[in-house]
Amino acid sequence: MPRHIMSQLATWKAKKNRKPLILKGSRQVGKTYSLKAFGQKAYDQVVYLNFETQLSLHSLFKEGLEPNGILDLISLDQGVKITPESTLLIFDEIQACPEALNSLKYFYEKTPEYHIAAAGSLLGVKLAHTAGFPVGKVDFLTLYPMSFSEFLVAVGENPLADYLNTLQVVAPVPDIMHVKLNKLFKYYLYIGGMPEAVAHYAENQDILTVRSIQNNILAAYELDFSKHAPKNEIMRISQVWQSLAAQLAKENRKFIYSVIRKGARAKEFEIALQWLIEAGLLNKVTLINKPCLPLQAYAKFEHFKVYLLDVGLLGASVNLPARLLAQEEKILEEFSGILAENYVAQALLPIQSSLFYWTSEGEAELDFVLQYEDKIYPIEVKSGQSTRKKSLLIYAKKYQPDLLIRFSTLNLKKDGDVLNCPLYLIDKLLNFLSHDHSQ
Repeated sequence: MPRHIMSQLATWKAKKNRKPLILKGSRQVGKTYSLKAFGQKAYDQVVYLNFETQLSLHSLFKEGLEPNGILDLISLDQGVKITPESTLLIFDEIQACPEALNSLKYFYEKTPEYHIAAAGSLLGVKLAHTAGFPVGKVDFLTLYPMSFSEFLVAVGENPLADYLNTLQVVAPVPDIMHVKLNKLFKYYLYIGGMPEAVAHYAENQDILTVRSIQNNILAAYELDFSKHAPKNEIMRISQVWQSLAAQLAKENRKFIYSVIRKGARAKEFEIALQWLIEAGLLNKVTLINKPCLPLQAYAKFEHFKVYLLDVGLLGASVNLPARLLAQEEKILEEFSGILAENYVAQALLPIQSSLFYWTSEGEAELDFVLQYEDKIYPIEVKSGQSTRKKSLLIYAKKYQPDLLIRFSTLNLKKDGDVLNCPLYLIDKLLNFLSHDHSQ
């Protein structure tokens, strides 16, 4: 299935100052598939090493980290000749071999002509706790669950995906296309963006088996807790994970530790929560007390919300029934409308790697605040066709922004200083903001 990451990988390959690449992303989002597919398309040869399943590979890095020596050993072990420019060398599950991870520094310093890409499960956790990691010696990219536009291509709706790619100016989408896109978007909310679930639906249109696949992915994540997490944190990680639905079902989405367990405090569970965030399983949205540049400087880090990495997995975790797909906007309204918010969070991450929201002393709350270039955009998420915009108006009165953004199932249009954007168009948002900047 085509992924947008391919264009970023092509840019990495063409860079004059290219460094070894680390492709980050949570388990089962398609990192290995994407690297292999890119290698087959852009190189004459792909040499694939998996440090988790091929334990004998570890010995190739035990004798020293001199790059040419390592390359010679890999060539002998794999029975291939590794040539610069024409070979992509993939180090998969690199977290299982610390020496291989550290070797990337020396490949950059001594043999930069070789093209090396690494990936791994729970690599975010490993990198956050690896002393002496060669900062500045590697390039990073992050792969997320499939976006809605990637989903459209995967299920054979290429003309619709192509049409969305052409949108640059704010103008209503033709009604017949708008209705179809909203219907497909409902299915995306149920299926989500995990490649295995999307591929199965694309091939079989079997929505029930999709749920089984999602449950298997969730079970695999929980197994990771016991396999990879610090032993003294496993139970707390599981408790945080299991509290997510209750955290999001509250009218106030703010993460509250006592929801995990009565009387629980931050100092007991903050390490467990951070592990889930570093693993890429939870997306954190931090409160800001003032929407000024840069947003990070105005963050109140003790106040935050968390969302699941994928909206389909969120629905599976609360056993949201498939019958809702046949009931207009019911799937958006159920579970306190949280599916729409969760989707917006995962769709904004490729645009802004740190997410923020804003409140005004209980008077108003905006679900997200986006910093793009030198402007700040307040964002309100509506789960249906509601045109109420109380929070946006309070924010506008206080800060006079150039543009306010409201995501809903309504058609694309600009109503004064409010951009009404359909939920299905979020991953095209920068097209409209770039046009706004050019005005």
